[in-house]
Amino acid sequence: MSIFTGAGVAIVTPFQENGEINYDKLDELIDYHCENGTDSIIICGTTGESATMTEEEHMECVKFAIERTKKRIPVIAGTGSNCTRTAVEMSREAAENGADGLLVVTPYYNKATQQGLIAHYTAVAREAKAPIIMYSVASRTGCNIEPATVAELVKNVDNIVGVKEASGNISQVAKIMAMTDGNIDLYSGNDDQIVPILSLGGKGVISVLSNVAPKETHDICEFFFNGEIKASTELQLKAIPLVEQLFCEVNPIPVKKAMKLMGYDCGPLRMPLTELTPEHEKSLAKAMKDFGIALV
Repeated sequence: MSIFTGAGVAIVTPFQENGEINYDKLDELIDYHCENGTDSIIICGTTGESATMTEEEHMECVKFAIERTKKRIPVIAGTGSNCTRTAVEMSREAAENGADGLLVVTPYYNKATQQGLIAHYTAVAREAKAPIIMYSVASRTGCNIEPATVAELVKNVDNIVGVKEASGNISQVAKIMAMTDGNIDLYSGNDDQIVPILSLGGKGVISVLSNVAPKETHDICEFFFNGEIKASTELQLKAIPLVEQLFCEVNPIPVKKAMKLMGYDCGPLRMPLTELTPEHEKSLAKAMKDFGIALV
């Protein structure tokens, strides 16, 4: 059984002006998503600025999300690291705290061979007693999980159950599904490719768009699952201009500005990320309005 089907939000992490995590605002966002159709919360991923968190902050944030969601929808904890030992420790702790699943990105900077990836993921899975979704995003990590590697891990490691595919390479995605005989939970890591991924047997999306349009992102998936392919496709295509603006600068710079434009002030970004330029803010606001999102 999949951890979730539909649209999981790669939720932003709100910060106070002094840079500390704003747990009151995070609590508000969790309620917002539980009430507006989001199918899962992915906490402390890239969009959540996990790279600038201390390990203590990271685990406190994960624990808070699990406690405050109260099983209304699944919580998946981002617990990846370029250090296998650190990934093991964080994954084990998140699982012990009740995470419904773990999102584990490929090791970044030092990267790994395909054999290294097999060793890395196997080590994490051995220690963390929760379902694991591998995260392949070579544009950020410099490290791609090849289809044969995905197939070997899913076949041989019981609690490695899925992959978040953000390569943008649909041919690679198709090969993954062919080599696994479709026996994998496949999630789109790109909001502009939800319908193509679903058409190949995907379970849903781990989404930046869901931060600002949770119901609509959920509906893209729900329409598809219900056989309303035309409606799903139309909504996917309608979202493309907004998705483009949400990535006009490096994620999560635009989406945190978008949240503020909606009245959810999630505070500053942590350096080295900087605020969205005025020119991009203007184009982002226009795309949001065109999509039907009310601004304050």
